[in-house]
Amino acid sequence: MCNGRICTKIGMSRVFTENGDAVPVTYLKVEPNHVIRTKTKEKDGYNAVVLGINPKKWRTRKGNEHTKYSTIKEWEVESLDGLEAGKELTSEEFTTDAKVQITGVSKGKGFQGVIRRHNFSRGPETHGSHHHRKPGSIGMCEFPGRVMKGKKMPGRMGNDQITLKKREILNCDVEKGVIAVKGPVPGPNGSRLYVTLTPAS
Repeated sequence: MCNGRICTKIGMSRVFTENGDAVPVTYLKVEPNHVIRTKTKEKDGYNAVVLGINPKKWRTRKGNEHTKYSTIKEWEVESLDGLEAGKELTSEEFTTDAKVQITGVSKGKGFQGVIRRHNFSRGPETHGSHHHRKPGSIGMCEFPGRVMKGKKMPGRMGNDQITLKKREILNCDVEKGVIAVKGPVPGPNGSRLYVTLTPAS
């Protein structure tokens, strides 16, 4: 079976454990994942399944009917048994206390300076200082005579793909298709996330 699903981030909340501790969680909506097609080891070199959510049918000018999906993702699997095209996958495999790997895109914050992007300290505000929020000198003298790669400078912040591993599922509602993952996850509310069940070690 495929241990991956396409999810939608709902928002953050908290749950209380049996000891009375409040644990922050993020609720994810596991919408029905449809198997679009499969890849075989004989033809493609590996076994994989392509999943999609929110199917929408549309017709061409010639009358041919096609199906579009809002999000498509491929997962590599060991076996293709029970994963024929058209099958619908739900959140039944995601049980409480299981651990998952979550991949998503973080919030984009645009072009930012070194204070916000790298937590630099600002310069003096008074006594005629013109150094307030500037990065300062970046020179490297005569040798090597250039700015080395990786120098902390202003630039685009956020909008990066982030993968979180071994996140615990604290609650799961199969009927509503909602799971509660411990801690925060990347991306704003309503963003797409790719959740993969971590095999028990």
